[in-house]
Amino acid sequence: MYRYDEFDRQFVAERVEEFRDQVARRLSGELTEDEFRPLRLMNGVYLQLHAYMLRIAIPYGTLNGRKLRRLAHIARRYDRGFGHFTTRQNLQFNWIRLEDVPDILAELAEVEMHAIQTSGNCIRNVSADHFAGAAADEVADPRVYAEILRQWSSLHPEFTFLPRKFKIAVVASPADRAAIQVHDIGLQVKRNEAGELGFAVWVGGGLGRTPMIGRKVRDFLPEAELLSYCEAILRVYNLHGRRDNKYKARLKILVHEAGVDEIARDIEAEYEAIRARGALAMPQEEIARIRAYFAPPAFAQLPARSSVFEAAKADSRSFALFAERNVAPHKVPGYGIVTISLKAIGAPPGDATAEQMELVADLAERYSFDEVRVSHEQNLVLPHVRLDDIPAVHAALAEANLATPNAGLVTDIIACPGLDYCALANARSIPVAQRIARRFADIERQKQIGDLKIKISGCINACGHHHVGHIGILGVDRKGEEFYQITLGGSGDETCSIGEIVGKGFSSEEVVDAVETIIETYLGLRQGPEETFLAVFRRVGEAPFREALYADA
Repeated sequence: MYRYDEFDRQFVAERVEEFRDQVARRLSGELTEDEFRPLRLMNGVYLQLHAYMLRIAIPYGTLNGRKLRRLAHIARRYDRGFGHFTTRQNLQFNWIRLEDVPDILAELAEVEMHAIQTSGNCIRNVSADHFAGAAADEVADPRVYAEILRQWSSLHPEFTFLPRKFKIAVVASPADRAAIQVHDIGLQVKRNEAGELGFAVWVGGGLGRTPMIGRKVRDFLPEAELLSYCEAILRVYNLHGRRDNKYKARLKILVHEAGVDEIARDIEAEYEAIRARGALAMPQEEIARIRAYFAPPAFAQLPARSSVFEAAKADSRSFALFAERNVAPHKVPGYGIVTISLKAIGAPPGDATAEQMELVADLAERYSFDEVRVSHEQNLVLPHVRLDDIPAVHAALAEANLATPNAGLVTDIIACPGLDYCALANARSIPVAQRIARRFADIERQKQIGDLKIKISGCINACGHHHVGHIGILGVDRKGEEFYQITLGGSGDETCSIGEIVGKGFSSEEVVDAVETIIETYLGLRQGPEETFLAVFRRVGEAPFREALYADA
């Protein structure tokens, strides 16, 4: 894990004191809300429906026990005892008092955390594969490059006030676990035929009111050229991105309106100009320095098969279910990657109490080399657990209601905070997610349905990623009443697709029944238990689902 150097510590400390003064001036009335708004956004503070919200940066989703305990402490002391993990691998506190924010930021700084790059028209918190450094299919640890991008972007003078927010994601596997194709820049670490590391580069992806899939502009960018090429992309965006209409100010709109071929030519021309001026090529010694922070832990030499793990599966039905859905293969024999579901049946998706965070911190320190990850699917991950230890981890998680064996199943729902918190939302997301989870609570039914991603957003801003849900649900306002529009066939993985709207919306009372109708239709159409919902939809299209949903209309 990256450790702050002297510059990092000084920079964050000075930012805290600067904001402390700004908050004092706002509370005294010296600053109006309009004057204060850009200042608070630069420090991750939003004004929500009922209170201020503080969004904490968790770069590339990596935490340790000390940091997670500090988040638990803040939840208990300054909020209502819980926090909400987001699809950008951040954490939100939704019940914060403005006068407490400087003290919270000071407490975060003590454990090398902050709220920088979590809001405003800047390069946002860089996200990455939550299995980074552990996945059996990765070619390198993508967090190395995410950290380099973080350091480069934090104070880059040209990119402090962009036309709009700008998002970057990095993976290093054929399997895309970070939804890189719906980011402004998506990077896939790969090797060329000579075995050299580099990147495939996508640009112009994004969700919101105009969802678009990114377009590949480079199949292989040499490793050392990463910052120069990203600078070229951002300069093209900064020069040509629209500033007259915030809804059309994203890179995706620029790519759409100008065409990917023209934008690719502009990027390459800017890239060559940067190189001619003396490109910022990453020295191998600097890459090695950052890579050293992410060196693999001291793994033991273990057999690939664990008799303890296998015996626990044979002895316990609950553990067998957990092992099937929540344990992924590790690149080191004898270890597994454990997903901790924050989607217990009936619980708000993505929420964790202070006590649960403290337990996960304990488990990380004892069993996972003091590492925890936040996934963009709003779960937590222990990336390096011995197979022998997973039964003990499961038992501890079960006592804290954190052992739900539903990773990737119908109840593993992504949902934004919605109208329960957000001033922008048109409808509630959390209650709908809770009701769907209760409807499909039976684990045998979930297993029968198989892999299925439901994603819910309370408004068109799509913080719940509904556009790339296999079943996407969007809350809309219809004459003061909450309605829900359904999309089908979306996917945020390496086969990225935007879901198709199937018809008119459903009321809050109707939407769960509509989801059940969709799932029952899928079960009737699939050609065997291995065919997934997404595969069926791509084979048959939306017509049979539309017919089933609106048969009585």
